Amino acid sequence: MLQIQGIRKSFGQQILFEDAGCLIEAGEKVGLVGANGHGKSTLLKMILHELEPDDGLIAVQRGIRIGHLSQHLVFEKDTTLDEACLSLPLTEEGFLETYRAEAMLMGLGFTREQLEQHPEELSGGFQVRLNLAKSLLEDPDLLLLDEPNNYLDIVSLRWLRGFLRKWKRTLLLVTHDREFMDSVTTHTLAVHRKKLRKFRGDTAKAWNQIFTEEEMHEKTRVNSERKIAQEMRFVERFRAKARRASQAQSRLKQIAKRDRLEKLDEISTLSFSFNHTPNAGKWATETRSLEFNYKDGPTLISGLELHVGTGDRVGVIGPNGKGKSTLLRLLAGELKPVAGEVRYHPSTVHSLFGQSAMEILQDSRTIEEEINSANTMLTKTRVRDICGAMMFGGDLALKTIEILSGGEKSRTLLGRVLARPANLLLLDEPTNHLDMASTEAFIDAINAFAGTVVLVTHVESVLRETCNRLVIFDEGKVRVFEGNYDDFLRRHGWSSELEERSRAANKKRGNRKDQRRERAQLIQERSRLLKPLRNEMERNDNFIDALGKKSKQTETQLIDASQQGKTNEIASLSVQLKNLQDSIEKAFQKLEEATDEHDRIQADFDARLAQEE
Repeated sequence: MLQIQGIRKSFGQQILFEDAGCLIEAGEKVGLVGANGHGKSTLLKMILHELEPDDGLIAVQRGIRIGHLSQHLVFEKDTTLDEACLSLPLTEEGFLETYRAEAMLMGLGFTREQLEQHPEELSGGFQVRLNLAKSLLEDPDLLLLDEPNNYLDIVSLRWLRGFLRKWKRTLLLVTHDREFMDSVTTHTLAVHRKKLRKFRGDTAKAWNQIFTEEEMHEKTRVNSERKIAQEMRFVERFRAKARRASQAQSRLKQIAKRDRLEKLDEISTLSFSFNHTPNAGKWATETRSLEFNYKDGPTLISGLELHVGTGDRVGVIGPNGKGKSTLLRLLAGELKPVAGEVRYHPSTVHSLFGQSAMEILQDSRTIEEEINSANTMLTKTRVRDICGAMMFGGDLALKTIEILSGGEKSRTLLGRVLARPANLLLLDEPTNHLDMASTEAFIDAINAFAGTVVLVTHVESVLRETCNRLVIFDEGKVRVFEGNYDDFLRRHGWSSELEERSRAANKKRGNRKDQRRERAQLIQERSRLLKPLRNEMERNDNFIDALGKKSKQTETQLIDASQQGKTNEIASLSVQLKNLQDSIEKAFQKLEEATDEHDRIQADFDARLAQEE
């Protein structure tokens, strides 16, 4: 469907792609991964012909329709629903299936009132969601999605994940949310060292293979360089001596002909820790009967009683526009409650990361100056260390704020939070401009932080791995939940999803015969796919057992031969033992690959069968 062959792309001195290529087949759902700035968005733009490669070919099969999440916010119709319906094809009778557009918009978080609004009256985030709905309703053969997570809240993301899992066409997805990507995709395409590497399976499997290959490359390179050094010592020692000069010259020629592996460059990744100052108390902050609304706006928070203990990790979750960021601004003292109060322990020192805090950045300052201004007690070396941790190493730390991209400003603000000593972190969507590896570094830093964290995020993996309590905005209310995110989903769940499941259950009850047939077809398809994998697993398992027994026998013979000093037998048995061990290793690798694929397919069908129940 999509062929990328020998492409090269550079911007000035920065080369993003050098002789890179891959093939994406119809029906594959491909997660595009790689560090920020390594070319993921550039690749999508080249596929869309918004940019052209300097060299090479990007070819799409004739007749293929490409859809993408457009940032071009121009609308033609007077209502959101009518605008979405522009992407619907006419039925044979000449009607538009308006209900499909309505269901799509509701799934992406639109209210019924918003469906009747003029698109230009929507917020910027909902305008992008409308474009996403239009691209999905077009039902393209190839869909390109670049960081849809940045525009969707947690409820809409869960809906989109379900939609993409059922979608039968081809997908190329960029997201910093590993859990979201792995739950949707069948393949991983890595942008790495100016090349494209495609793997079947999830992101962990792809990176593990890349890192294993690079580890082997480095070991081979070191061994080769060691041998060359040894031979060069021989050459240096003997080429001036008549008897050995010809041998030395011969070795020198062999060294010159030998292919030498290059040392791989280190790839910069975000790595950091938050600056903690002790809190002598057992609590950090609390709210009492907290109420808030903006002037002439609806009540966002009413009667909130929240007690945040020292060391708590509180996740603040819910649809966009319901008050999550507002709560953090109240806790930070940026906003004053309409009623009730926010109290701090006397030892509490807070630090805020969020869109409102971005205003503190001054255009004329450099990155280094901004981070230093957050804590003037830091040495220049420590300030530079924080700049480096935020991927502003060397002269990059001297860039002024006014020329930075949105992502770079976000990392600068995060650097300020790192610099400032605190025991209460108030973090509003801190991973929006981080790549996948950096998001995982952020999770590690939060878990290592000795203080307290209140965190707004729509990334479910961040919630699962960091938060032990929740503040939930849902059904027009805000409440505290004592438990983690999985506890919440298991015991309560999102109201919109409960309604959807109820409607689906009612629909299925009216069509039990079709349901049984679909379930039987799923079970049959699962068996067809799993049977050869189970055979492969059993075959390799038996092979490993047989080779293991043979290996033990050979080891015993080798010990006997060693004790008896049988030199020829020792050499032969050593070769046999190594060959056996290599074969066992290969069989283990095949077993592991078959098991991973078996478990992936099993989990996928289990989820699909659960939906049929």
